[in-house]
Amino acid sequence: MGDGRGGGAQRPAWLQMYELVGKIGEGTYGLVFLARTKNRKGSIAIKKFKQSKEGDGVSPTAIREIMLLREITHENVVKLVNVHINHTDMSLYLAFDYAEHDLYEIIRHHREQLNLLPINPYTVKSLLWQLLNGLNYLHSNWIIHRDLKPSNILVMGDGEEHGIIKIADFGLARIYQAPLKPLYENGVVVTIWYRAPELLLGAKHYTSAVDMWAVGCIFAELITLKPLFQGVEVKATPNPFQFDQLDKIFKVLGHPTTEKWPTLANLPHWQNDQQNIQGRKYENPGLHNIVHINQKSAAFDLLSKMLEYDPKKRITAAQALEHEYFRMEPLPGRNALVPTQPGEKIIAYPVRPVDTNTDFEGTATLQPSQPPSSGNAHPGVAGQQMVSQRGVPRQMQSMAGMPRVGPNSSMAAFNAASQQAGMANLNPANLPMQRGTGQQQMRRKDQGMGMQNQGYPQQKRRF
Repeated sequence: MGDGRGGGAQRPAWLQMYELVGKIGEGTYGLVFLARTKNRKGSIAIKKFKQSKEGDGVSPTAIREIMLLREITHENVVKLVNVHINHTDMSLYLAFDYAEHDLYEIIRHHREQLNLLPINPYTVKSLLWQLLNGLNYLHSNWIIHRDLKPSNILVMGDGEEHGIIKIADFGLARIYQAPLKPLYENGVVVTIWYRAPELLLGAKHYTSAVDMWAVGCIFAELITLKPLFQGVEVKATPNPFQFDQLDKIFKVLGHPTTEKWPTLANLPHWQNDQQNIQGRKYENPGLHNIVHINQKSAAFDLLSKMLEYDPKKRITAAQALEHEYFRMEPLPGRNALVPTQPGEKIIAYPVRPVDTNTDFEGTATLQPSQPPSSGNAHPGVAGQQMVSQRGVPRQMQSMAGMPRVGPNSSMAAFNAASQQAGMANLNPANLPMQRGTGQQQMRRKDQGMGMQNQGYPQQKRRF
């Protein structure tokens, strides 16, 4: 693509803006491609949504993602650069700034390539602080992400934003409000290993606390280099109850009780108790024995508060940012990948592999495959030629050129425009939308919901 071959004249005008490198990811809702642009520096990640059923128009998932990302601006949230549509087949493409790394690949690199070498404490603390900073901004604006996991937490490579976290993939994100409509009607959310116990037990109403449980799981994974709760998912059933996942949680944290979690008795799958989870006995080994950190340490205290069973008692992102853990040396910094001491070796984390044989599915002919670079090809991708690029896109990045929602905003204008114009004012390509995609009014701010944190602890920053 971009070399003038393979029917380039038939390509849509927007597609001629990019030089396609290859595919860098594939998910439930579509594909993610790496491309270079002809009118701006750097590389771009282009997310193509899979086509919906004939006559249904553009997927509500795509519309929600576009609307949310147009309305939020934060250094630790992905940046939507452009939106394109092919009107011939109604395929939708979102363009994002590219991030070279993600937490999944960083953790895997330490586990498999560096023989379980622990991640530098400064790096762990900086990654976690930035993740909480971005999440606090989202929660302050009444957005629940609902799919936080290491592969959705991107890290910028070389450039002005080197070492900066970007929360990505807002396909499951929702604005939450007073209990006018239970969120459980949206179906199963959050990848199983990072799914909060209230979701697993069928809660009809849930809050941003589900994101904080996922952050706790990610924090533990950064420390131990392996998932904390690795349950086996039964995918044959649409209900959220997953016994094996609950079993893994109970074995580490102990059996939940109504004394510590009063609303536990009201959760549907606890009440039904079809698999006798109430009567099971667990010998609690203690979380500290799993993560191997001192019970009296600030890190363990923070982790324990993130993994609190009762979502009402679970620490919020705003509270976590003020925790003692972030006020102790080494202090977190803006560049999570820089060394903490002069002369300390910088770890060269691998960038994402690129499948150069995959095209935009018929929109153009891809340029001849490039030879794979040494050492970065993914194992298990048989028959695909892979190449690692230093400027390759990931999925999505922070937000520029979009209307900003301030920390104190209730996003009322966003909702008003959505309701009055059927979202047309916020629909960048005038896309035909499926029914039921309108946003709802948000409730007023709860007590304890934090604002965007304005600076690193004690205003000390590492660059």
